[in-house]
Amino acid sequence: MTIRSLPKIDAGPRPQNFRWDAPSDVLAKWAESPQAAATDDDATITMYEQIGEDYWSGGGVTAKRISAALRSIGDRDVTVRINSPGGDMFEGIAIYNLLRSHPRRVTVEVMGWAASAASIIAMAGDEIRMGTGTFMMVHNAWGMVIGNRNDFSEAAETFARFDGAIADIYEARTGAKRDEIVRLMDAETFMTPAEAVEQGFADSVDSGLSQETVGNSAPDRINAVRRVDALLAQQNIPRSERRSLIRGIKGDTQDAVPAVTQDADAWAAAAMQLIETIKA
Repeated sequence: MTIRSLPKIDAGPRPQNFRWDAPSDVLAKWAESPQAAATDDDATITMYEQIGEDYWSGGGVTAKRISAALRSIGDRDVTVRINSPGGDMFEGIAIYNLLRSHPRRVTVEVMGWAASAASIIAMAGDEIRMGTGTFMMVHNAWGMVIGNRNDFSEAAETFARFDGAIADIYEARTGAKRDEIVRLMDAETFMTPAEAVEQGFADSVDSGLSQETVGNSAPDRINAVRRVDALLAQQNIPRSERRSLIRGIKGDTQDAVPAVTQDADAWAAAAMQLIETIKA
């Protein structure tokens, strides 16, 4: 049975004029890293994508997907494997709440990155194990606001409320003092497995826990787009503008994810050349 005694978090309604994103530095590292192989265990949930809908691949880790997976698993113990740069805080909190309310034991295994919204999800585990060479990252709610001075004033209050909700989760799971949790979030803290255990964000380091990598399971076209998107994010370009720029380069005329075309390989090659240019 579950040993959790964690708070249910109500993040409130999603603000219409806010835009959420994964941290740009983590997004870039994750986009270049090998992805983990899927598991055949029907009681294991893998979270190897961004939290929220992935605009480029049409996938992503959503509360709807996790809810369906938990219904399929039923009244059984569940293992959650995470390698995610984070993303949508609202989806992250919703998934945390789903796992928190699961009636059986939840074991979280960090296979690569558990950053931002993905670290919130990890806190729902009865046991949190981190593999050698993995990272957990915590920070304040992050996003972009569009509007006038009143919108920005309201945004500051809203972000403070979100930060409080996130801190509630970390404080309850780690047992750390509130001031220390706030300090870690303010500093945008990256933790190795040993540091995460010391701070209470994980329970153990498992040297035998390693992901079976598959190079990268997404098509070259999608991987190239993700890397370009991540590098543009590091230049502080808002997500909506990044999407518009990449669509322009690709020649897309619709917001939907385009089908693979005969010149997909040419696009991937051009995207990789653009990546090298941006790096230089």
